[in-house]
Amino acid sequence: MKTGNESIKTVFILSGLFQYGHMDIFLFVAIVILFAVALMGNLILFLLIQLDTRLHTPMYFLLSQLSFMDIMNISTTVPKMATDFLSNSKTITFLGCEIQTFVFIVLGGTEALLLGFMSYDRYAAICYPLHYPLLMSKKICWFMVTCAWTSCSINALVHTLYVFHLPFCRSRLINHFFCELPSLLQLACQNTSQYEYTVLLSGLIILLLPFMAILASYARVLTVVFQMSSGKGQTKAISTCSSHLIVASLFYVTALSTYTRPHSLHSPGQDKAVAVFYTIITPLLNPFIYSLRNKEVIGAMRRLLQMKIP
Repeated sequence: MKTGNESIKTVFILSGLFQYGHMDIFLFVAIVILFAVALMGNLILFLLIQLDTRLHTPMYFLLSQLSFMDIMNISTTVPKMATDFLSNSKTITFLGCEIQTFVFIVLGGTEALLLGFMSYDRYAAICYPLHYPLLMSKKICWFMVTCAWTSCSINALVHTLYVFHLPFCRSRLINHFFCELPSLLQLACQNTSQYEYTVLLSGLIILLLPFMAILASYARVLTVVFQMSSGKGQTKAISTCSSHLIVASLFYVTALSTYTRPHSLHSPGQDKAVAVFYTIITPLLNPFIYSLRNKEVIGAMRRLLQMKIP
């Protein structure tokens, strides 16, 4: 027979996104629809880039990686959240929570670095067009992606191992709709103030530095763009950069508000609302912002449809 401490170590309870029973069916349907749209949008964009050779460029290679990350990101949190709307227990095993935390930190950090690399790609393409093939060669692109995945996997492993070795003796109830680091720290029955500085440091390095690099690179890009004599070139460059800035700002601002705030300033309700943006809204918007505002992607879609339809 398991003791109380062993029981706490075995399972957690997720409070869910909302706590209104009469709205469960409506919320379940809404979440499933958003999940399906985001999944299909990113999957179509990913496959389109793989199938159309005209999109085999550094920019679209990085974009395909972003779509792949968004597919994994939304699949890590949303299916469990959707099923919890219809479940009375809303439990998640200790191991399941540990895996979810690790995967989410890996994907979130890798996406943060990738968005920074995408801004560098646009900076190199517009500011140094003659050197672009050298600055963004296939080898360099793969090096960027590999470094992002590797560094964020190590970062996630360190944080996950530390947090899940803490004694969770206060409660088994995680006041969130998935196992996120700040919410788990609230269950620890020992002082985590020193550890929170490492979370802050990780947030500044992985989130703030790429965001500042994006803002700096696009400031330079816009300066070069407005010096162009071609109105068509200006329009294309501004369209590409603006779509990236929309996604980047939405992702970084919400993630920074969660991972750089002190423990005392966290509110469960606010954390849930903010988390919706980088777990659901951003993966949902990414494929539409990049495809609907991009003539090359739309052209590739038309060519693919023409090949399939006799």
